[in-house]
Amino acid sequence: MFHWTDHKIRVYTFTCVLALQVAHLMVRHTTHAGLDLSVRRLLAALAGIQETVLLYQGDRGRPRARRMITDLDPTQQRLFDLFNLERYAPHR
Repeated sequence: MFHWTDHKIRVYTFTCVLALQVAHLMVRHTTHAGLDLSVRRLLAALAGIQETVLLYQGDRGRPRARRMITDLDPTQQRLFDLFNLERYAPHR
């Protein structure tokens, strides 16, 4: 931790505690859905869900972009559906 003032240390601590609480709420949500994952495994599975942007030449000269989600294993697919991550992916 490279913070020098008490205020910055308090903000850093608050951020860490908040992140830990959110992670535990996500684990609780997945447990109720039938997935038994630790915080570490949950975060690792979510980190593996990535979006890829494919650029290709369009018919009017400007490049076109197509966004795709990378291939997901069954756990990642369940998490993707459970947390409705599709709503965060841009559609255009």
